[in-house]
Amino acid sequence: MNAHRRIRTHDAPAPTIAQAGFTLIEVLVALVIVAIALGAGIKAAGALSSNADRLAQVSSAQWCAENMLTEIRLTQQQLSIGESSFSCEQLGRTYSGTLKVTQTPNQNFKRVDASVANDEGLPMVTLTTIVGR
Repeated sequence: MNAHRRIRTHDAPAPTIAQAGFTLIEVLVALVIVAIALGAGIKAAGALSSNADRLAQVSSAQWCAENMLTEIRLTQQQLSIGESSFSCEQLGRTYSGTLKVTQTPNQNFKRVDASVANDEGLPMVTLTTIVGR
C-alpha cells in the first residue's frame, strides 16, 4: 500500500479551474499597440500618396522637356546662343521652361539645356542634348 496517500478532508476547498480571459490592463495594452500600428499605417499611406503625386509631376515635366528637345531636333532649327522660355501643358498642369543654348568647343555642335519648373517656379527636371548644324 501507498504510505504517502493524501487524505482529503471536508474543510479543504476543492481545486478550482483557473479563470480564462484577459484583464483590463492587458486589453488596454493591446488597444495601444493596435492604435500605434494603425497610426504608422496611415502615415505610410500618406507618404505613398504624396510620392505618387510627385512622381506624376516629375514625369510630366520630363515629357515637356523631351518634347521641346525632340521638336528642336526634328525641325532642325538654327539655334542662337542664349536663353529663351517656353511653356507646355501635360496632364492638366502647366509647366514653364527655360531653353539655354551654349556653344561647344566644336563649332558644328551646340549644347541645349531644357529646364522645366512647376507652377511655383520650383525646378523639376533638366535635360541636355547636343544639336548639330
